[in-house]
Amino acid sequence: MFRIIGETKINFIGVRKIAFFVSLALIALGLYAFAMISTGNANMGIDFAGGVMVKGYFQNETTIEKLRSIVKAEFPNAQITQMQGFEKSPYAFIIKIKQPETEAVGKQKVNLLKQILTSKFEGNQFEIVSEHIIGPVVGETLRNDAQKAILLSLFGIVIYIWIRFDFRSGIAATIATFHDVLAVMGIFYIFGFEYDLLIVTALLTLAGYSLTDTVVVFDRIRENLKKYRTKGEFASAVNLSINDVLSRTFNTSITVIFVVGSLYLIGGDVLRGFSLAMILGVIIGTYSSIFVASPIVVEWEARRPVRFK
Repeated sequence: MFRIIGETKINFIGVRKIAFFVSLALIALGLYAFAMISTGNANMGIDFAGGVMVKGYFQNETTIEKLRSIVKAEFPNAQITQMQGFEKSPYAFIIKIKQPETEAVGKQKVNLLKQILTSKFEGNQFEIVSEHIIGPVVGETLRNDAQKAILLSLFGIVIYIWIRFDFRSGIAATIATFHDVLAVMGIFYIFGFEYDLLIVTALLTLAGYSLTDTVVVFDRIRENLKKYRTKGEFASAVNLSINDVLSRTFNTSITVIFVVGSLYLIGGDVLRGFSLAMILGVIIGTYSSIFVASPIVVEWEARRPVRFK
């Protein structure tokens, strides 16, 4: 098998205290971001904040810069993105206008938007494909449901790892996954990136990816413990296990980053947030499977020795 990284003997467990400090900072940042999201004080998409979304296309050539200047003159907070690969026209756009008002106000804004597009683009009609109005109540419900979905997935991870390995491994894997999700949320908050349903999808996907990485490490730990546990070298067995799977972990992560990176570059504005969250999550997930999940088990073992099943 092709290896980017050859055989290694890195003392990952030896630097676990430094890694714990970095991880605690990321978790604290993520918890703060989670609190801001819960109260609606982050950059929320219309899925969560409420608003208007109109999809449509022009028959003749129109630049996104011209469309933005016209729409933003009336709606300063409008977001315009161009749809890629639309069959009917290459000049297809998505117009989003955030608004926390009632559905009636949303309909008024849609009508006003139609009037502006009709008057400013004479002879080049904007054909509306779909229009959606999301009220603040619906947005809040979606936001709460998204948070529940993330928490439920973490609970499921505890149960799965508990059954496959043991309870402490389930807790360690959950903390690592929790760490990954919060870290991405925190980075998005710091840089003012928008949270929408696609980002939630990315976070749930990352939870599964992080779990897979952790399971691979835990499997190797269990194998090596049969050789080293009786000699009282638990930390050494864990460290050896991480080094054993390091090449596989690195190869997998690089492959995923190449794929998602391509999506970021050519997927257009619609998928940019999703692909960025995936890239960050893969990097952080790889880090946590090495420096968070396994070291937690080592610390737990040092305080309360328990044999793996």
